[in-house]
Amino acid sequence: MSIYPDGIPAHGGQLIDRLATPEEKQEYLQQAETLPRVQLDERAFSDLVLIAIGGFSPLTGFMEQKDYESVVSDMHLANGLPWTIPITLSVSKDVADPLQEGSWIRLDDPSGRFVGILELTQKYQYNKTHEVVNVYRTDEDKHPGVKVIYDQGDVNLAGPIWLLQRDPHPLFPKYQIDPRASRALFQEKGWNTIVGFQTRNPVHRAHEYIQKCALETVDGLFLHPLVGATKSDDIPADVRMRCYEIILEHYYPQERVILAINPSAMRYAGPREAIFHALLRKNYGCTHFIVGRDHAGVGDYYGTYDAQKLFDEFDPDALGITPMKFEHAFYCKLTGGMATAKTSPSAPEQRIHLSGTKVRAMLRDGKLPPPEFSRPEVAAELARAMQIEH
Repeated sequence: MSIYPDGIPAHGGQLIDRLATPEEKQEYLQQAETLPRVQLDERAFSDLVLIAIGGFSPLTGFMEQKDYESVVSDMHLANGLPWTIPITLSVSKDVADPLQEGSWIRLDDPSGRFVGILELTQKYQYNKTHEVVNVYRTDEDKHPGVKVIYDQGDVNLAGPIWLLQRDPHPLFPKYQIDPRASRALFQEKGWNTIVGFQTRNPVHRAHEYIQKCALETVDGLFLHPLVGATKSDDIPADVRMRCYEIILEHYYPQERVILAINPSAMRYAGPREAIFHALLRKNYGCTHFIVGRDHAGVGDYYGTYDAQKLFDEFDPDALGITPMKFEHAFYCKLTGGMATAKTSPSAPEQRIHLSGTKVRAMLRDGKLPPPEFSRPEVAAELARAMQIEH
């Protein structure tokens, strides 16, 4: 019998729902032209959505100063609950100055469409350098996450939010499975243990290997690729999703895998983002989470297994989701299959190491990744997409 008969509890104990009721939506729409406006960028809009659907439970809005400072300095909310990434709405001083605490603020998406309401409880200035050094472990603006912080406004707007309505994703509506729906789906399938997998790269053989290793010990696999804002040189989300569709059709037991989109933006915060990604999947109903090599890393900013080590610094009961730690997987020429250093007796020269970075480099050079690197159907799809792009 499962220790979670009704599914694993959301982070903080309750799955948050900040979707406006029809009556609330009507009230907000009636005031649409009189409310002060703040236009969200792509990341802030995805944060708004994830707060509203419960993906960021226990958050009910953008962080007030006490939570912000506690997260930046201590990787916990002010109430002591683990949380590693600040979720803030930053604007320029010119935008913030006329806004009154206690008032409603109209939130528009990047296209200018009215999408949400912020009840402004607080506005505060913050130290950008302090944030980036703590969260990203560097103050270099060539780090994509650091650059976002440097480029954003100097004032944070805080308070609870409401999302007017949950629209279907413009590219992947059938894979838009929000936390309440994913939890119901796991229950329907009779899954008591579910492992979540995060990626922003095209699927390759190393991914497949560790996913299937994890699937040997749990009831189901929740493939949850990120489709929010990423770096300009990352493979586009639609290409990555097609690759997952292809590999699931040919190489996975379809009754034991669910593919869904993660609408979150990528922070590239390495170890801190690994914890954040795990808590997000906990809210979707996962009991386990795969943590591999250089999780959420970029460049050489983080050690290969720093993310795995950070999990050990947290109280497992407070995190409430079990990390499944995997070493760097490779194709072993000696044994003729995928392996890690734990399972392969091969010498280093007998190992073909795989990474999304290598895949991108080969495709840019017009080369198809070898079968040891990527399933042929996936390699063909990536090559086709790259040819169209160029």
